Amino acid sequence: LRHKEYSSRWLVQREEEEAAIMAFRGFAVFSILLLSLFASSQTKEFVLTLDHTNFTETINKHDFIVVEFYAPWCGHCKSLAPEYEKAASELSSHSPPLVLAKIDASDESNKGIANEYQIQGFPTIKILRNGGKSVQDYNGPREADGIVTYVKKQSGPASAEIKSAAAAAEIVGDKNVVAVGVFPKLSGEEFDSFMALAEKLRADYDFAHTVDAKLLPRGESSVAGPVVRLFKPFDELFVDSKDFNGEALEKFVKESSIPLVTVFDNDPSNHPYISKFFDSPATKAMMFVNFTGEGAESLKSKFREVATSYKGQGLAFLVGDVESSQGALQYFGLEESQVPLVIIQTPDSKKYLKANVEVDQIESWMKDFKDGKVAAHKKSQPIPAENNEPVKVVVAETLDEIVLNSGKNVLIEFYAPWCGHCQKIAPILDEVALSFQNDPTVIIAKLDATANDIPSDPFDVKGFPTIYFRSASGNIVAYEGDRTKGDFISFIEKNKPTSSHGEESTTAKAEEPKKTDKSAAKDEL
Repeated sequence: LRHKEYSSRWLVQREEEEAAIMAFRGFAVFSILLLSLFASSQTKEFVLTLDHTNFTETINKHDFIVVEFYAPWCGHCKSLAPEYEKAASELSSHSPPLVLAKIDASDESNKGIANEYQIQGFPTIKILRNGGKSVQDYNGPREADGIVTYVKKQSGPASAEIKSAAAAAEIVGDKNVVAVGVFPKLSGEEFDSFMALAEKLRADYDFAHTVDAKLLPRGESSVAGPVVRLFKPFDELFVDSKDFNGEALEKFVKESSIPLVTVFDNDPSNHPYISKFFDSPATKAMMFVNFTGEGAESLKSKFREVATSYKGQGLAFLVGDVESSQGALQYFGLEESQVPLVIIQTPDSKKYLKANVEVDQIESWMKDFKDGKVAAHKKSQPIPAENNEPVKVVVAETLDEIVLNSGKNVLIEFYAPWCGHCQKIAPILDEVALSFQNDPTVIIAKLDATANDIPSDPFDVKGFPTIYFRSASGNIVAYEGDRTKGDFISFIEKNKPTSSHGEESTTAKAEEPKKTDKSAAKDEL
């Protein structure tokens, strides 16, 4: 009996314990759910998400907004995301709040917007002002603190007014490059021209203006203007210009903002001048040498001497340490075995090379270049020994022969070996080429744009793949259609002349293409 009573009590106690445990578990689950809901309610995304339904409306109502064009699969976009969000959080407390936004430019429904803003890679960040009427590339840092600093600066006036010597000292400083406009009054044609340039170049250059030259730390203080005085921490420390023509003023600011000879090495203090050097509209003369090698100082000294003699003649000079300039060598298609070397690039992208240059050759070779006696250098892969594949391989040395002067109808793809879209399109172009195998007037070709020079006229290659068609009659047109076999074939048939003499063609047409799902071949930027 006692045993039964004990068992009964034990069962009751056990049931009570289990009920308590179940109640606790239920409470725990409820608590976790409640905390989760509370946390989610506290987690706010400060980056504004846009798409085709709200993009225009959102942009129109902001005088200043930063927009990231991204793709969900893009590794760089994923790395940027937390920094961009952190910056957006901090900028939201700015007075007035500064808005960072993003739009998935790879989404089919947003492609029209991506095309409108000419998005060709990810992530691309744009600064939009005045309801989108003014668009500027974001060229600032990609980490939170840098984004905040850059955006705050860009949100302010393009040119700061200097009203005191203290303000002038802070703006000009000892290490800054800044263009200061001096005017008798803050109005008039010259002032408007200066302010327009400040707005245009605000992403990469600093501007200020004043009515009192006496406030400025260097230069003639009695000047009343209008004059632009560019301060810099190198060479002559400041230089003046009174030419307010838009193009001339822009050229003055850009060319005066770089040293007589820019140094391309690992010193971070030189990096801002490197980017400005390559942004300069001038013809660029570059010498690459091993800075620690024998004779390096003599080469650099002579190069600077030559640069001094050509000052003011539209040339910008750079000397690069080969150890720090591997990317530049690769871009120009050069080998370390050619170092020391001098290479010149003109504004129309023509290049002139003097490999294994010696000290006593620099001056005379530069003179020969100025006199038009140096032949242009062309970066080109070797001409293939065999070229029997359906899609013909073109290199810089054969571009004229196969494409421009062949008298054939040529569809040519400019590609990069690492480009995923190019890899995707390769088998499609093979099929297109096979479709025209019985038509001797049609050639399907490809050129590695990372390893060969491409003439900017007539080909404008800013992204990969870029596809052009040159008809037998000489008409050149960019291909902007869907990237399917059927669309390529239809485009070629439509754009090729009936014959080279304008008569009805007797050549075979491409075999009838099979219908393809176009959506599978849509380009992702």
